[in-house]
Amino acid sequence: MKKMTIYEPAMCCSTGLCGVGVDPELLRISTMFNTLKKSGAAVERFNLSSNPMEFVTNADVNKIITESGIESLPITVLDDKIVKTAAYPTNREILSWIGLADKSK
Repeated sequence: MKKMTIYEPAMCCSTGLCGVGVDPELLRISTMFNTLKKSGAAVERFNLSSNPMEFVTNADVNKIITESGIESLPITVLDDKIVKTAAYPTNREILSWIGLADKSK
């Protein structure tokens, strides 16, 4: 199985799900990643305020942010290759990219 990492903009907490106005996209990604982690998938999320060194040490992510700004976040990385920028991947993309069948078809 492949490894997927999402580099996210700065948020108030590691998931961005605190406060009264929860972003439905963050809820979807959190739910999907929690479910995948429970099934043994290699998925991670790094947020700029909680994990700034992850953004510094990943040369490809750092380059995109330096050249395009934080508007390029979120950045999705699959096995050390950037596969999507400026938007979260869909559930179908996530399942396809990490090698799991989409059972919602």
